Amino acid sequence: MEQTGRMGRRGLLQASLAGALAGCSTTSGSSFEPAPPLARIRARTDRIFDIAVCLRPFRPAGPRVETERLSDVLVVHNYGHGGSGWSLSWGSSARAVQLAMQASPSEVAVIGCGALGLTSAILAQRAGARVTIYARDQLPETTSARATGEWTPDSRVALVNAAAPGFAAVWEEMARASFKRHRDYLGLSGTPVEWIDQYAVSDGSSGASHSREASTAAASPAPVFASYARSIRDLTPRWSPVPADATPFKASSVARSEIMVFNIADYGHTLMNDFFIAGGQFRRSDFRAPSQIAALGKKVVINCTGYGARALWRDETLVPVRGQIARLIPQPEVRYGLVYRQVLTVPRRDGLVVQSFAGGERQGYGDTNEAPDRAEAEQAVRTLAELFSPTSS
Repeated sequence: MEQTGRMGRRGLLQASLAGALAGCSTTSGSSFEPAPPLARIRARTDRIFDIAVCLRPFRPAGPRVETERLSDVLVVHNYGHGGSGWSLSWGSSARAVQLAMQASPSEVAVIGCGALGLTSAILAQRAGARVTIYARDQLPETTSARATGEWTPDSRVALVNAAAPGFAAVWEEMARASFKRHRDYLGLSGTPVEWIDQYAVSDGSSGASHSREASTAAASPAPVFASYARSIRDLTPRWSPVPADATPFKASSVARSEIMVFNIADYGHTLMNDFFIAGGQFRRSDFRAPSQIAALGKKVVINCTGYGARALWRDETLVPVRGQIARLIPQPEVRYGLVYRQVLTVPRRDGLVVQSFAGGERQGYGDTNEAPDRAEAEQAVRTLAELFSPTSS
């Protein structure tokens, strides 16, 4: 991450990839460490079995973690994490639960059952409260289930010129606390959280964009997202060069690092089990106004409604950032991630996730369209296929 300064203010993954793809090592004096032979990815469009879209709940000032009074109800807001919901969930929820427990409640209501809702509920239980989650859907049907699953704690988390005063320090606290909590899920049955190698690959081309967003990116001003990578660069390995001929990739340069991955199906199942085993209750609810929340009769409520907070709480600062992932049929033998020509591949246990970010970090900004784009998914898979010989499929 030594290159971060001259790369500009990009997110943790984007900044480190830029250094890797430039062909320069980010570890002083690093040398190639052999890895086991890499399995080839069967990158074929007929192996796409799922395409999912979510609207990331982005706030230019950063996530909202603060209190509000709703009649005699204490509401603690915990939403607006952009593309960093899973990554920051434990640290952000710890701050929210600390605010909630100042009232010493015996019961806490949590609104929302995504990454933030579940971690808030579990931490409130551990703080001694009885917890009921109120939500329209359980985790598998929420937008949290449509994330890529990589630990990227500053992915679209704030804008450079709009972040709240002192947010950088708050972000670092949340990121470090979340990183520590995620470690507790390593090695568990089902592999909810694991470390994988990740490769950044270049073939020397410019990597022309193919997405619909990319065609208009140059015509509209791009938001400048804040990056806080430097403050936590001690937590993850840096990028090191790898001889291209030691990989199955048709590439001119290759770099390797390691990244934490959430296998969302297993991780979500584990969190739901933890919540219910501790006595948690779930009530299917669809709130249209804060008055309905006040009518629950709970003195303390933690609001984890994500992008839904824009309508429910009339938070016009929330900006949707459309994100789409396609899943290829799982290949258990593929245990590495990959970034090539603005296509990200994550080897989750529930399918190989393929995501295009051809439009850069601005891709999907302000886009409320949740309809899957099959053409975008197929183009991303075809781009990935370029790295492998035809016989690899």
